[in-house]
Amino acid sequence: MKITLQLLFIFLVLLTTAVRAQTKPIQDSIRSIDSIRNHSLDEVVISASRTAESIMKSPVSIETVDGLYFKKSASPSFFDALENVKGVQMLTPSLGFKIINTRGFANTTNVRFTQMVDGIDNQAPHIGAPIGNAMGPNDLDIERVEIIPGTASALYGLNAINGLANFITKDPFKNTGITFQQKTGVNHVNDSNSGAEIFTETSFRVAEKLSNRFAFKFNGSFTKGSDWIADDRTDLNANANTGVDIAGGVNNPAYDPVNGYGNESSNRRTITLNGKRYVVARTGYSEQDVADYDIQNIKADVGLYYKLSPKTTLSYTYRYADINNVYQRANRFALKDYILQQHALELKNDIFQVRAFVTTENTGKSYNLRSAAENMDRSFKSDNNWYADYTAAFNNAITVQGVNADQALSQARAAADMGRLQPGTTAFKNTLNALANINNWDQGAALRVKDKLVHGEAQADISKVLGGNFKENTGLDLLVGADYQAYIIKPDGNYFINPAEGKTFDTFSYGKTGGFAQAGKSLFNGLLKLSATLRIDKNDYFDVKYNPRVAAVITPGNGQSIRMSFQSGSRFPSIFEAFSNVNSGGVKRVGGLKVMSNGVFENAYLRSSIDKFQSAVNSDFNNGVPLTDAIEQQKGLLVKNYYTYLKPEHINSFEVGYKGLFAKRSLKVDADFYFNKYDNFIAQVEMNVPNTTDAALIPTALNDRSQQSRYRMYTNSQSVVYNLGASLGLSYLLANHYTISGNASYAKLSRTDNNDGFEDGFNTPEWMGNVSFAGENVYKALSFNVTYRRQSSFYWRSFLVNGNVKAYGTLDAQISYELYKSKLGIKLGATNLTNNYYNSFLGGPAIGGLYYTALTYHL
Repeated sequence: MKITLQLLFIFLVLLTTAVRAQTKPIQDSIRSIDSIRNHSLDEVVISASRTAESIMKSPVSIETVDGLYFKKSASPSFFDALENVKGVQMLTPSLGFKIINTRGFANTTNVRFTQMVDGIDNQAPHIGAPIGNAMGPNDLDIERVEIIPGTASALYGLNAINGLANFITKDPFKNTGITFQQKTGVNHVNDSNSGAEIFTETSFRVAEKLSNRFAFKFNGSFTKGSDWIADDRTDLNANANTGVDIAGGVNNPAYDPVNGYGNESSNRRTITLNGKRYVVARTGYSEQDVADYDIQNIKADVGLYYKLSPKTTLSYTYRYADINNVYQRANRFALKDYILQQHALELKNDIFQVRAFVTTENTGKSYNLRSAAENMDRSFKSDNNWYADYTAAFNNAITVQGVNADQALSQARAAADMGRLQPGTTAFKNTLNALANINNWDQGAALRVKDKLVHGEAQADISKVLGGNFKENTGLDLLVGADYQAYIIKPDGNYFINPAEGKTFDTFSYGKTGGFAQAGKSLFNGLLKLSATLRIDKNDYFDVKYNPRVAAVITPGNGQSIRMSFQSGSRFPSIFEAFSNVNSGGVKRVGGLKVMSNGVFENAYLRSSIDKFQSAVNSDFNNGVPLTDAIEQQKGLLVKNYYTYLKPEHINSFEVGYKGLFAKRSLKVDADFYFNKYDNFIAQVEMNVPNTTDAALIPTALNDRSQQSRYRMYTNSQSVVYNLGASLGLSYLLANHYTISGNASYAKLSRTDNNDGFEDGFNTPEWMGNVSFAGENVYKALSFNVTYRRQSSFYWRSFLVNGNVKAYGTLDAQISYELYKSKLGIKLGATNLTNNYYNSFLGGPAIGGLYYTALTYHL
């Protein structure tokens, strides 16, 4: 595939060079100051209503940023620059994998936020969300980005209940030529875990209009670097042995560092040593021992465009991504030769559009870091043998050597770990490679998923279909659309299975059909615009869902608009939430559909209550209470599971917004307020099923790990969840060359908590914002930008770790210059210029400064 792409690139370059008789000027030249002032009024957006309209008439909040914004940004890529857009939160699980989110409930697999390229869903199917911009456009082909920071389900039905981003690429009929870009940078400066490392990215764009009817484009990027390192050593199990006067930390026999794997709850036991009960964990390995931090990502796309008539275009697009970096969901993964491909066909004009696409996914040689670490430990000694050796060594140290308990615990671990595989050795590397190829997480670590996403849709502007004077006579804009989407899953036996009896490895599908109708009308000579939308969706496993949207936009003046809307949205469970079948570390993660988990909900007890029960039993025992008596005394802490099978998640959202231009259109103001109510919020809950149905024996079974089966189930919250927020953006153009801009966003969670123990949380800072000062052509072709971004601390809740993320601020800066009549652009930039390492969330890497140069040359 890589060789084929190289040959195709050479062919297209030669073809373009032959066709072009002379070099054309750059078509991304800087706009005049007057055009910038008028831009806010003339700007047209598509995503808000699925049809072209003035941004001032948009019925919902929408943020739009174009090539000039990205050009001025100090961020190394257009995707990174989105972090500074009003209302956008960005998480960084990896240098090559970033996640954008709006309006709360963020996580590292953001299935509530939809990301599209030219209206086509860009997700990795089994994840249900995109892997950052791994299969998206590169910097040279991006024209603009439209972001809806709020539910968009009424129009799209793509689980976009938190928001939607549409990456719109350049039209090869309008933007032609050959462009190269080379970025070279350095990161890991003053990193205690690494020396400084080189980062490079080589990109190209080739586009040509061969005739008035046919045009093509070809884009590609090759990225190589060293990933940010996750090395948080905070003890997640600090209270495990406080009953025997041992605090958390490296001396805790149940020590579980955040980024250490193989010492989680499934790798711990409660054992009796010298008359006391201790919680003891296997030693495990740090993430650096089992991860490969070398990033090497390739992406490319080819687009062919043919005009059947001046207004009707038939196009075909192929996208390809080969991904090698770290990815995170409940656990962290090393993605190796992870291949995504997409084929899309579209026919569109100003009356209708029809598109279909298929996305294929092959996880290649990827593996689970946690499973790799815990099975690395088990590869040299089983759990039973290790704990037997540990107990024997402890007893020997106490009875024979006469040392104290702390010394005995240390000697016991050293004795049990005798012969343990050491990181960096040949034996360790060979074992890691072997584990990464075993597709069973109880024995190995491989992630082996092959699946497809198939999608077809059509929409028509009925106002134009009816023709004549329909719109003039009625004043109505009518739009209708329909779509079908299906995931086609090839079970691997570890991650997915076919739930049908006797068909474990047979391919199966999970689909949805939907449609919408939208009507709009302008009243009082354009002063008021009303619109209403109704969407209907039917999923294979759920009843029909109805999602309406009603909106009003008032434009009292040429540069003023007020918008109000109410809408609802639904999110159907992703294929992982619905059909997962993963056995990881003795914990079965099972999809929440009844076909996958029949009987589990009815017989389980909440893990949160079992932990409290076991801790109380241990405390009583260590204070002299016989074990059977302690179990009887504390069994009232056990809580029977009250959750049930999955239902779709639902949101009701109310929004008010304002846009205004002042000071001869030099000052732009954009503000919004929203209030959301969530029903049936989807997340995970841990629950254990005792291996007995005898009510009298259940407490004893739930105090013994070997007498219960552990599950992590996807289900719906019984809490009432609300969140509200607001944002304000200001931009001022002064002295014809300088721009001062800034924005701030507020988000607040309110919930009636049933102590449900959900791992998914709001995961959003209450305050975040930035301020930027930019100069354009301040001296000849010299430009600059300085941006400071800050966000408040917030509570992070996830399967891997819960706790507070510290507040942080970053300073980004760039200076750029254009030469040879703007054919060559030179940019020197830095993100996190002061190199103060921070975490955007818990469990992820520490992010330092990235210092880079970017050379862009237009042939």
